[in-house]
Formats: sequence, C-alpha cells, structure tokens
Amino acid sequence: MTAGADALARARELLTVHPVVDGHNDLPWALRMQVGYDLGQRDLAEDQSAHLHTDLPRLRAGGVGAQFWSVYVPGEYAGDAAVSACLEQIDAVLALVARYPEQLRLALTADDVAEARAEGRIASLMGAEGGHCLNNSLATLRAFHRLGVRYLTLTHNQNNDWADSATDEPRHGGLTAFGEEVVREMNRLGMLVDLSHVSADTMRAALRVTEAPVIFSHSSARAVCPHPRNVPDDVLAALPANGGVAMATFVPKFVLPEAAEWMARADAHLQAHGVDPLDMGERAQRLRAEFEAANPRPRATAATVADHLDHMREVAGIDHIGLGGDYDGTAFVPDGLESVAGYPRLIAELLDRGWSEADLAKLTWHNAVRVLRDAEAVARSLAASRPPSLATIERPGGPGAGPAEAG
Repeated sequence: MTAGADALARARELLTVHPVVDGHNDLPWALRMQVGYDLGQRDLAEDQSAHLHTDLPRLRAGGVGAQFWSVYVPGEYAGDAAVSACLEQIDAVLALVARYPEQLRLALTADDVAEARAEGRIASLMGAEGGHCLNNSLATLRAFHRLGVRYLTLTHNQNNDWADSATDEPRHGGLTAFGEEVVREMNRLGMLVDLSHVSADTMRAALRVTEAPVIFSHSSARAVCPHPRNVPDDVLAALPANGGVAMATFVPKFVLPEAAEWMARADAHLQAHGVDPLDMGERAQRLRAEFEAANPRPRATAATVADHLDHMREVAGIDHIGLGGDYDGTAFVPDGLESVAGYPRLIAELLDRGWSEADLAKLTWHNAVRVLRDAEAVARSLAASRPPSLATIERPGGPGAGPAEAG
C-alpha cells in the first residue's frame, strides 16, 4: 500500500508543527569510517545521498526536528580504547554542531529541544551505544553526561561485564548487581536508560530497578518480527507503568522476517571475504551489492514499519511509542524510507490507516520530549538525596562492601 498525495501533504504539514524526534542515527560512526571525521569531505549542507542516509537538506525534507546522534563504539573495542572511541564520537558531534550553527543546536534538556524547534534549528542530542564504553567506571558515565550524552544503550551486540545483550549467549541472567547500580546512577544523572540491543531479561531487570522512564532508541515489535533485537509484548505492556517509550526502527531485518533470513546470508558473504557485517565502508558496500545482484532481497516498506507501530500502539499505548530509524547504521532500508527524508511517507501511511493527527503528534514529538523531561525531574529529586555512586564492578555495593560474587 502506498500513501496517497493528500495524505503525504497532510503528513508534511503535520511535521512542520510536530517534527520527528528520532531516537538513533549512526552518522558519527559513518563519518569516522568514510572520511576519518573530515567534515569537509562530507559537507552535510549539500546532498550526500551517494554516501550517506543523512544530510541537512534531507533532515529538513523529512521533518526531523530533533536527532539523537549515536556516539557508538563497536563491541570489539575494550577498556580504555572503548572510552577513547566514545570520546572521539562525542567530539565529532560537537564539531558537527559547531560547523552548522544556523541549522543545528546542541540540546542537553527537554527545554533545549523545544527552544531549538522555536528557533528553526534541529536539536542535536547524543546517545552512547554500548555500555562497554564505560570500561566499568561510573566516573566515566558521569563524565560522558557532563559532555552531553543523554542516553546510554546498556549493551551493543555483545554482553558486557554487567549486562546481557539480545544477540549473545546469556551470561548474567539480565543485569548484575553492578549493572543495577549503573541504572540507578543514570537515574540520578538524568541519563535515559536505553534498552535497545539488550536481552529480554535485561529489559525486565532494568524496568524493575529504574526509577525513571526508559527508552528503546531503535527497536520494533517482536510479535510482528521475531528477532531478538525487538521488544516482547510483556515488556511493551510494562511501559505505561514505567512511563517509557519504544521507538520503532526501520532496519529491514528487524521488521520483516524474510529480510532477517536474507541478511544472515548476506552477512555470511561478507565474512567469507574477511569483512565485518557491521562495516559500512566502500568495500563492504560493494560486497553487499554483489550479493544482492545475485540474490534479490525481500523488500520492506513504510507499510511494514507501520505494521509494527500499529501493534506497539495496541500493546503499549499511544503515549509510549516513537521513532528511531537507525539511519547510517544499516546497509539496507525499506522502500520509501531510503533516507531521513522519508518520514513523511511513514506518517502518510499511518494517516491512511486512520491514525489521528493528535496521536501522530505524540508519536513524532511529544512522547520523546516528555520522557526527557520526566528523566530530568527524577534526577532533580534523586540528586537532592543521593550522592554520586562509588560502586565498582568488584564492589557493586560501594566502599566497605564485600566483593561481588563470581558470576
């Protein structure tokens, strides 16, 4: 089903008033891989569709009003190397904002996001993807927060020392005692707990421990596409009590079951040539194109993503869903959602399905801004009564506590 011209015009009009707060965009890592962060080689004021899913003209065309830029670190980075890589990613986002001050504004709070919209600028927030980037240090967590990071995805594709990933063999049964302390310290800081990429048991453990709303920055519905990266219905159903938001992603292998099987074969093709499936470099792209030419891939569409949003709205409620495209972090995207310019097509699809403009305004803007504001309120309350945590991975109870039990 393709949205009609009338619905598309209505979608674009709606997004001028209630723009998209997108939960996850991997542009910083793509810039690192492609040009070593040389922004002169990828001038985002110009069309970069030959290289990237994202540039400023297409963000404008897509009605994006606020973007969480992922300051992602691959799981293969460990220890201080992971910390340094995350700092380099943060530096890249700050450089991006400084280069385009008339278009972008660094946002640290919900008020900053609202003010950026009023100024006609795109609010730029940061989310750290992969808790291994902390190197098991709550002081590092606090330093990242001071630098502007406003969510932490507890894991990436691999387990870390204190949390289980959705795509690794269970090691901790969810969160360790130190992992629970990471969540509590994030609550105290006002940093959102992001449960994309984590195992279902980690999701449930975090929801049990957290005192603030959580997010899923880029995850869809497991009942619609049974991929471990997606959110089970029992967790979606728990979001109203928590106040959190699940932000549907567009990655075909997470939204279309047939695409997941095809992608596994495509990844094997890359690995056979010594290339990491997460590599977004030119050689990796050539290998993917070669595989696709010989093996036509199943095509997800805006309607595929809308199926997930229909289900997520039914289970979690309209106040607890959002959007997290994962642009520039995926090799393939749905037809009609080829770049950040595609959001109006998704909104038009939902309009054609009978979604009200009030509900769509919550999906695109209000839910995400509310979660930020609620996390800030929790942090103000906790900061008045709780000092910074001195817990360590060895002594999750803090100084004077006994060492952690071997897991």
